[in-house]
Formats: sequence, structure tokens, C-alpha cells
Amino acid sequence: MAPAIVLNQHGDMLEFEGRITIYVVVCVIIAAFGGLMFGYDIGISGGVTSMDDFLKEFFPIVYRRKQHAHENNYCKYDNQLLQLFTSSLYIAALIASFVASRACTRFGRKPTMQIASIFFIVGVILTACAVNLAMLIFGRIFLGFGVGFANQAVPLFLSELAPAKIRGALNIMFQLFITIGIFIANMVNYFTANLHPYGWRISLGIAGWPAAMLLFGSLIICETPTSLIERQKVEEGREILKKIRGVDNVDNEFDSIVYASEMARQVKNPFRKLMKKSSRPQLVIAIWLQVFQQFTGINAIMFYAPVLFQTVGFGSDAALLSAVITGLVNVFSTLVSVYAVDKAGRRVLLLEAAVQMFITQSIIGVILSLDLKVTGSLSRVEASIVVVLVCVYVMGFAWSWGPLGWLIPSEIFPLETRTAGFAFAVSTNMLFTFIIAQAFLSMLCHMQAGIFFFFAAWIVIMGVFAFFLLPETKGVPVDSMVDRVWKRHWFWKRFYDDYIDEKNTNMTIPPHMT
Repeated sequence: MAPAIVLNQHGDMLEFEGRITIYVVVCVIIAAFGGLMFGYDIGISGGVTSMDDFLKEFFPIVYRRKQHAHENNYCKYDNQLLQLFTSSLYIAALIASFVASRACTRFGRKPTMQIASIFFIVGVILTACAVNLAMLIFGRIFLGFGVGFANQAVPLFLSELAPAKIRGALNIMFQLFITIGIFIANMVNYFTANLHPYGWRISLGIAGWPAAMLLFGSLIICETPTSLIERQKVEEGREILKKIRGVDNVDNEFDSIVYASEMARQVKNPFRKLMKKSSRPQLVIAIWLQVFQQFTGINAIMFYAPVLFQTVGFGSDAALLSAVITGLVNVFSTLVSVYAVDKAGRRVLLLEAAVQMFITQSIIGVILSLDLKVTGSLSRVEASIVVVLVCVYVMGFAWSWGPLGWLIPSEIFPLETRTAGFAFAVSTNMLFTFIIAQAFLSMLCHMQAGIFFFFAAWIVIMGVFAFFLLPETKGVPVDSMVDRVWKRHWFWKRFYDDYIDEKNTNMTIPPHMT
């Protein structure tokens, strides 16, 4: 049994009846394919952009620079159009996330995931069949629409479906599938790199598989009870709640969701509500977690892992194989988070990983600054040490800032601002992913090894932020965060001095919450 919990007005923790059902597990796995879509794209981009056939077709200048006898290790891939191939997806996802927020509220989480998969499939067809750069970028934009819709809907779906005691583990399935997608992409790139001249088309085309799984799999999963009740399908919401909890007595949890939905219905403009003082703590945390997630440098590593490993001296095949190894480390390390997040808590994982990532980024920076010159390469031993350090760095990210960057924003907003607030989180993530993707190769060219010290400095800042400003949300129901978490935090409680005045005090509070 894994009962869900809620708090009454006095802050006492109550339990809801329920158990982990097979149906919930199936729903979680199918929805998490939205993460696999995202992860596959992250992994495939770096491998494809290092393939000679792809470069000759769309980026001949980069190809000629790469073949030069005395190429600059740090600058051979520096090309704005090449970076636009990777980054255009994320600016499209940024825009799509706000449309997806309204779709989530108006149509539900499940239809929004279906829309995401359709966009993604169209994007796959365009990119895999591209005959010119415009068609390639246009396809990336459609992929971005798919990512924006999926990243908005899936984490919300998982958080609302899961019992509170295991919400962290189930929500992290999204990040786990992102890491699996990255690993699969690295494996695909490794085998297609030598399939001339269309290996890159195969790599891009296989991206349609997870999107198809999400589209057809979503036909057998349910909508979340919260979304149904929010859209006034009350009795259908009750029946789904019984189905996912595996018990008939769901009255207390049902009444709590109805109460939260009634509160949400009083808010006519959730985006305006987000600008109010009482919404500021959640908004600040959600936005900065996304900024910090990107400024760990992880996507710079995962986007361009084959490029990075070629830079330090590995050949093309060896570089792709090294990227496969880091992808595998990413998957297994995320499993640590699935196990630990609801036991150790969110803060412990974030703080430990900040130390781990700071040390590894700094050492990589030192090795490259001392021994990797503009031309030449590292010795085989030094290059192997860099791969090991990247793996240790990826471990830390994979059990902390990676999954928790999605989990925490999806669970901290009250229902009345949940989709709007999470839209800000998703759009911020996409904006800074775009910035890093567009700028990384140029930063590597101009900053050289200093780029690793740049990211290490950001890791210090995010560790301090987590220590002082991030409250623990382990085991707290999503609709009880204000009373249990924010009003009790040493800093954020000052934003709730007048919170009671913002509520509709005429509403009937369920008896078990009084």
C-alpha cells in the first residue's frame, strides 16, 4: 500500500486510501515516452552534427574546416548555422509551452500529450527527408513544438496521477526516459555513422518511434482525476480516482481535489495570479531551477559529447563510443534518484551533486587548460581521464539537478496556477537550453578550457541557492504545499502574510481538512 496524504487546516498529516496499481504503472510508462522523445533528440543532435555525410550535405564550410590538417581543436565546429540546427528546436518549444499550458487546462493532460506526439512525428519526417537547410530547420521547429507540448503535459500528468509518498519516484520516470532516449540515440549514432551516405537520415528518422509509442499508447491511458474535475467532469474524475488507487473509498482524496478545483475556478487569469506576492516563491524556484539545470553545463556535454571527445583526441568512432558510455552512466544514475528521492529527499540529492559536479568540472578545466592546445590532442591516458570525469559529472547531474529540475516545479504550484506556472518553468528551460545550444560551440572556441570553469562557477551559485532557499517537498501532497512548505520556510513565509485575504472564505472546506 502507498497511501496518498493531505494536511488539515492545523497542519496535521492525513492519509488517503490507495495502493500502487498495475494500471498506474502502465500509464506512467506510456506517458514517460514523452521524455524519451526529448532525450533521443538531445542525444541524436550531437552525433549527427559530427557525421561527415551530414556536414557535407548541409554545412560544407564546417566539413572543410574539420578536414584541415592543422585544425583548431576548440573552433573546428564553431558555426552559427550548425548550432541553429540544434537550438532551433528549443526556441520553438519555448513558444509552444505557453500554448500547451492552455491546452492542458482546457482539453486535459492526455490530449496535450497526443498533440505533442503528432507535432514530433511531422518534425521527424521533415528532418529525416530534408533536402536543404530550410527544410531541416523547419523540421526542427516542428520537433520543438512537440517537445514543448510534451514537457508541459507529461510531468504534470505524472505528479497528479501518483500517490504523494511515491510521487517523486514516478515523476522521475520522465527524466529516466530522457536519459534512456539519450543512450539509445548514442547507440544509434554509433552504428549509423558508418552507413554512408544516409546514416544521418536513419538516426533522425528513428526519432519517430517514441512519438508513435506515446501517440498510440495514450489511447489506453486515462486522464488525471485532477484534470477531469478541474474541467467539471466530476463523476468521471471520481471513477478514474477509484481505478488508479485500486480502492472504492476515495471520498477524502476526491473531496480534496474538488475543493482545490473550486479554488482554482475562482482564478479567472492564472498568469495574472502568478504575478501576485503569494505566487512568487513557487515562480522564483521553478524558474531558477530551470536556469541552474542548464548552467550545470549538462546539455553542452550531452548535445556535443561526440564533438567534445573528438576535441580531446578520440577518433570519430571512439568519440561516439565514449558518448554511448556516458549515456549509459546517465541512465543508471537516474535510477539512483528514482530510489532515493522519496527517502533522502530533494535537497540532499541537489546539494551532494553540486559538490560532485563542481569538482569534476574544475578538474576537466585544469587538464584541458594545461595540456590541450589549439592543435594536437591529449594523450590517451589524459583523454581517458576526461571521459571518466565526464561520467562522474553526469552521475551527479542524473540523480539530482536533471530529474529534480522537472519534478520540483511540477509539484509546488497550487492547482489554480499549476499549468501556468509550469509553463513558465518549461519555457525558461527551453530558453536557456536554446542559449546554451546556440552558444556552446562558439563559447568553446573563444573560452577554450575556461568554459568548464564558467559552468563550475554556476554550480557554486546553484548550490548556495539550494541550501538557503529551496524547501524540502518530500512526501507533501501537491495541493498542500502552501500550508506545509511555503508558510513554514524561514524566507518564503513572509510572502504569505496576507495570503488568507486572497482566498474565497465562503467556500466549503471538506470535513477531513478542518
